[in-house]
Amino acid sequence: MGKASNTGGVKPMSIAGRYVDERERLFGMTDAERTFRKQWLKDQELSPNEPRRVPEMYKATYNPIRRAYRWPLDQLAKAIEPVVGAQRAYSIRYFTGKIFLGVVGVYWFTYYFKYNKSDWTRKGGWRVLESRVAVYEGDESYPKLSDKLKGSDYGGRGFNDVKLNL
Repeated sequence: MGKASNTGGVKPMSIAGRYVDERERLFGMTDAERTFRKQWLKDQELSPNEPRRVPEMYKATYNPIRRAYRWPLDQLAKAIEPVVGAQRAYSIRYFTGKIFLGVVGVYWFTYYFKYNKSDWTRKGGWRVLESRVAVYEGDESYPKLSDKLKGSDYGGRGFNDVKLNL
């Protein structure tokens, strides 16, 4: 067989017939075509109890691991659904998960930047380089000389700042 297709190898066709287009309908329809179109439009209306939730379909669609990590927010949505409605409960469930992941991400980045600095004791980590402040003629601190006086000041990564307790 070839590539996978959405229709399983069968050419797609419209279930609306040729009268889905308004121009075709204005061109002329027989009485049989009018009754077919009327029935087709009536069939498109949903029943009041749709959409239906089938628990077996949920289990077949989501694997056990995904069902496990979705369980807490599903319980939240189930608890607030009678109060706020199904659509709003789903929206709250969706955005609660995204906000939680965002907060966890912010905490992770804060921890990582705070405790994984790049200094002389480690090879990795984030290294923050600060540019010198521009000083122009006429400023109070003009001429501002560099605070780095010898060559080892440039690549020390905090080594020169260590106080030894001997």
